[in-house]
Amino acid sequence: MPVLCSSCAEKRAVLKRPKTAHSLCKECFFWAFEEEVHQTIVSAQLFKHGETVGIGASGGKDSTVLAHVMKVLNERYNYGLKLLLLSVDEGITGYRDDSLETVKRNQQQYELPLKIVSYEELYGWTMDAIVKQVGLKNNCTFCGVFRRQALDRGAMMLKVDKICTGHNADDVAETVLMNVLRGDIARLRRCTAISTASEGEGVVPRCKPLKYAYEKEIVLYAYFKKLDYFSTECIYSPNAYRGHARTFLKDLEAVRPSAIMDVIHSGENLSVREGVKMPVQGTCGRCGYISSQALCKSCVLLEGLNRGLPRLGIGKHHRLHEKILSQQPLTQKEERKLKAVDF
Repeated sequence: MPVLCSSCAEKRAVLKRPKTAHSLCKECFFWAFEEEVHQTIVSAQLFKHGETVGIGASGGKDSTVLAHVMKVLNERYNYGLKLLLLSVDEGITGYRDDSLETVKRNQQQYELPLKIVSYEELYGWTMDAIVKQVGLKNNCTFCGVFRRQALDRGAMMLKVDKICTGHNADDVAETVLMNVLRGDIARLRRCTAISTASEGEGVVPRCKPLKYAYEKEIVLYAYFKKLDYFSTECIYSPNAYRGHARTFLKDLEAVRPSAIMDVIHSGENLSVREGVKMPVQGTCGRCGYISSQALCKSCVLLEGLNRGLPRLGIGKHHRLHEKILSQQPLTQKEERKLKAVDF
């Protein structure tokens, strides 16, 4: 006997929601998913009427669902937002070039303007070239730092008021776990925030409308809506640290489905005792981007690449930042340490 939708009690249920375990028909699932995102936007006051909002678009399921849902809700509830798509081309042959074709199709499907910024034009490097120099072990560090700044630079070119990204509940929970495992208190305090205010010149506020949406439900939404998205994993990320946190979280979720939300709520309610020294945000002495050191991470990584010293941005080499900033030459001993390829 077919199971009826637990919401409308009329149509046949086609799925059981991972988040609530309710059996729903397609239409009721679409409505429930969209309404939950709407409630997240409204309760957190993510947008103001008339704002220009850039949607971080990678062509993957999360950003594709985000673009679709933002367009639907903007029209349904008259948010009054001007929506744009903003993509970053990291320069990964056989991966990003293919996914950007999906983004270009999304542009036509959703009738939204699209801006693509590339690592090559911003930094003079592609990820293919970076991996050739640094190998596969720490390449995600370079990519993550460069991509964050590239999004800000693209947002400034477009003159948007905010950027919204497709980070979902699984992503946030993984980040909490990663920061706990690394003992990174500063990031632990920030990683669960649904929106980040502008922290300095050249930084555009960001928000996560899908913060409480399960990855499994995003996949189901994209599948039943027949959305056009790119599903291949990055070819350079098999050793990414996040992968270990993701595997651990999936194991937890298999035993306790609420584990994802439990980890997020734990991260939201953690507090740091008084007297703990926290990094003070300033600006980079070279590019003006936010940084708690003399040079921002992006400038240090770029300096290391340009000098053929890939270790410079990996690990703690803050004492060398002032030297770099003042263009002082490094000693032979310092160069030997930083030239090692096996890192």
